[in-house]
Amino acid sequence: MKIDALVRDNVKNMSSYSSARDEHKNGYDENLIYLDANESPFDNGINRYPDNKHNDLKTVVSKIKNVGVNQVVFGNGTDEILDLIVRVFCDPNQDKIITLPPTYGMYDVIAKTNSVENIEIPLKSDFSIDRDKILSLKEYNTKVLFLCSPNNPTGNSFDINVLSGLIKDFKGVVVIDEAYIDFSSQKSLINLIDKYENLIITQTMSKAYGMAGIRLGMGFSNEKTISYINKIKPPYNVNILTKNKALEELKKVNAIKSNVNSVLNQRKKLISSLEKFDFVEKTYQSDANFILVKVDNADLRYNQLLKKGIVVRNRTNQYLCQNCLRITLGTKDENKILIKTLNEL
Repeated sequence: MKIDALVRDNVKNMSSYSSARDEHKNGYDENLIYLDANESPFDNGINRYPDNKHNDLKTVVSKIKNVGVNQVVFGNGTDEILDLIVRVFCDPNQDKIITLPPTYGMYDVIAKTNSVENIEIPLKSDFSIDRDKILSLKEYNTKVLFLCSPNNPTGNSFDINVLSGLIKDFKGVVVIDEAYIDFSSQKSLINLIDKYENLIITQTMSKAYGMAGIRLGMGFSNEKTISYINKIKPPYNVNILTKNKALEELKKVNAIKSNVNSVLNQRKKLISSLEKFDFVEKTYQSDANFILVKVDNADLRYNQLLKKGIVVRNRTNQYLCQNCLRITLGTKDENKILIKTLNEL
């Protein structure tokens, strides 16, 4: 599939914003006198605009992810990248996306914000994808399919053969949101971005990397698709404080791996503990840093935990999640307090 055929005509024909630093081709050099960007000349470490290409951060991330530097785009959180994808490919009041509830709620918010119809094809009762229904859909101008794997809020990874088949057979862009991939036994599909022109992978610094506070999302695809996203991306969407903090934290490889291993260990223990409670009807297996738990009365149990100072997420109003709580894995001590509190209930 040729990606050009899916891109909005106005995006193909437009020129991206040209910043002062774009016109100065040699990058920032502290030995030069900069009188080009209407910045403050008084040095305080943040008086200059950041590198709008994020080249140093792209170099580090591309090595970690084993992709080309020009196959990476950063966003102010992954939400911005997801929004940019919709704006590159979907004409307002004309094109459509597909989502698979229960899933991440921002897909629908982004669609509504851009006046794009969201066609919902629910997951099956076992939280698997209804592949045949997706591929049999005859809706005109369905441009983007959003797949969250591991899925939020269910926690399961989708069958890799089903995902590969959808990438191959869906007549539009397939976005696989891998926010929780570092906690999964299933490998990322990032290695397929060179094989399939219609594939975009999104990941985040917020989960396994422990940097939710700096709002840094990552998108990976072929160079042509990334160039279209860059064309409409705000030039300074990743600020210098975010970039510098990311570079600092990404040096702590061993600490990141240790934290992920701790979460995996605690996930196994917490699932085992939760299954012993009478009011827990089902504990779903998880490939993420959270567990979906079906209880007798989600509203009651949520409020009981809240009164004890523990905040979980009540997902009972989500499709297929009636009376379900979503519990994020905390530290070893926090999880012990959770179990102790549940015992008291």
